[in-house]
Amino acid sequence: MLSYRINTMYFSATGTTKKIVLGIAKELRHNIGLKENVNIIDFTLPEERKKVISFSKDDIIIIGVPVYAGRVPNVLLKYLNSIIGNGALAISMVIYGNRNYDDALIELRDILESDGFRVIAGAAFIGEHSFSNDLGKNRPDEKDMHVVNEFANKIYNKIIYENPIETVVVKGNKPYRKYYMPKDEYGNPFDIRKVKPKTNNDCINCKLCVSVCPMGSIDYQNVTKLNGICIKCCACIKKCPVQAKCFDNTVYLRHKQELEIKFHYRKEPELFI
Repeated sequence: MLSYRINTMYFSATGTTKKIVLGIAKELRHNIGLKENVNIIDFTLPEERKKVISFSKDDIIIIGVPVYAGRVPNVLLKYLNSIIGNGALAISMVIYGNRNYDDALIELRDILESDGFRVIAGAAFIGEHSFSNDLGKNRPDEKDMHVVNEFANKIYNKIIYENPIETVVVKGNKPYRKYYMPKDEYGNPFDIRKVKPKTNNDCINCKLCVSVCPMGSIDYQNVTKLNGICIKCCACIKKCPVQAKCFDNTVYLRHKQELEIKFHYRKEPELFI
């Protein structure tokens, strides 16, 4: 039996990244034969991103982040660059909404290597798009989770059979491409960062949106108000029990519809090991 500790780290506002990362950890733990529970570090909420995290060469870290505009979310960069790897093994994961992951995976791998990890595997999986209930609907699904188990088996084989364990090469460009930006009806780039969700009269003031906002931006006293930035994770929209949150910006909605039409076909996970 190998003597590694298995750790998971993820940012998962709507639960898709969490499902994939924990699925890999569960299968890998089973293969290695570990009795100890997997250490779970969920850095979705802002308080968790204030903690200093450090590992050792006896650790395996499975880390996953969503893809925003083809890159690692820039709001996570400070936190991700603060993690101390100390030679631990890492599996880098990005989850995207069936458009493209562009340079997110190579960017995450580079960040982890600069933190002192040895990145031995990487993957890009598909999750339901944050903007849409149709794009990548219900993914990761059963087929995806079968790939998750296959990937975990490949990681296990690499760890026990490779000596030394080689670092992974993943797909992407360097220098990284610019953040993907939608266009308006005239073909001009449109910055959606200032677009904010609206709250309708169906709101029951349950405060759930306050508790799930990964930026801590929704005002507790007045949930129709934002005190900080909105990253369009749509956790407040998808988790609202009465569907009281929505976006009404015309360019945003046009972009959402374009994505649903252009990328309606099923994309499959890509594994690098």
